[in-house]
Amino acid sequence: MKKLALASLDKFFETVAASRTLYLPVDTEKGYSEYKKWADGTKLSKALNTLRSAKDFFFPQTENLMDFKLSGKAIEVIDTRSETEDFVVFGVRACDAASFGVLDRVFLQDPVDTYYKNRREHGIIVTMACTKPAETCFCHTFGIDAAAPAGDVSVWETADGYCFEANTEKGEALMNSASSLFEDTDTAAVEEQQAKTREILKKLPLANLTTDGFGRGLTKELFNRPEWQKLSESCLGCGTCTFVCPTCQCYDIRDFDTGNGIKRFRCWDSCMYSDFTKMSAGQPRPTQLERFRQRFMHKLVYFPDNNDGMFSCVGCGRCLARCPISMNIVKVMKTMGGKN
Repeated sequence: MKKLALASLDKFFETVAASRTLYLPVDTEKGYSEYKKWADGTKLSKALNTLRSAKDFFFPQTENLMDFKLSGKAIEVIDTRSETEDFVVFGVRACDAASFGVLDRVFLQDPVDTYYKNRREHGIIVTMACTKPAETCFCHTFGIDAAAPAGDVSVWETADGYCFEANTEKGEALMNSASSLFEDTDTAAVEEQQAKTREILKKLPLANLTTDGFGRGLTKELFNRPEWQKLSESCLGCGTCTFVCPTCQCYDIRDFDTGNGIKRFRCWDSCMYSDFTKMSAGQPRPTQLERFRQRFMHKLVYFPDNNDGMFSCVGCGRCLARCPISMNIVKVMKTMGGKN
């Protein structure tokens, strides 16, 4: 394990940014934190988490997939991709780091999404352990340890510095590029910090939330439960929960005529919208109840069914904090089978 002095953090950022594009959480004037490209003077946010997750770097909200040029009956397909730079995302929390495992299951399975794969290959994830989990946090419910985040490099903030540990070859290469800034250290300070964080986690309001009653093989048991009706009645169908979620992966593909060719682009979509997956034959889920049920059954039953029991939620708490009517996955879990 290596240690970086508190006063050397900006120098570390400068060193990393000299060879790779660096992004880190930064406070905004609007009162929340978001990832921004590092520049001289940029300060790392102390916020627990960003408004939107690091998912954006690998599965962006909008992206151009390809262009088409038409010449008579001939069609030229133009690959417009230019994402070839190496980049580093610093300060990713354990919940968001775990979300990449969910996204990998979707985008790296055959047929592989080469757009996502390209970004994953070029990206380096530097995680930071939590020291002050919020009341909306429940990552432990899904087996995630906020005090021991995964990633290419894991970082712990201690009283007098930052402790770094490389977990992958990419992580080792990143640390080697700034080796002069580090000194060797033992794990005592990290273990002390981890113990404090885990004690906080035990006292949180959702400390005893479990996935009991959910998982593989429960579609028939849960699908027609009457509780879905009451749970879905207050939902606005606004899609806020899906847009702040680090594991949601629904998207739409559209073609746009520029007058000088066609651009095909991909953009996020939401299963909470009334026109989601709408076809010429109509809408397969015409009611709010059906759309609401789809979202939570996917995260808690369908995804585990198809992915060796892995849930499609990492307990980051963003949907709890952002839903305008306080309807979220925790309420669903408590009502439909989980315990508080």
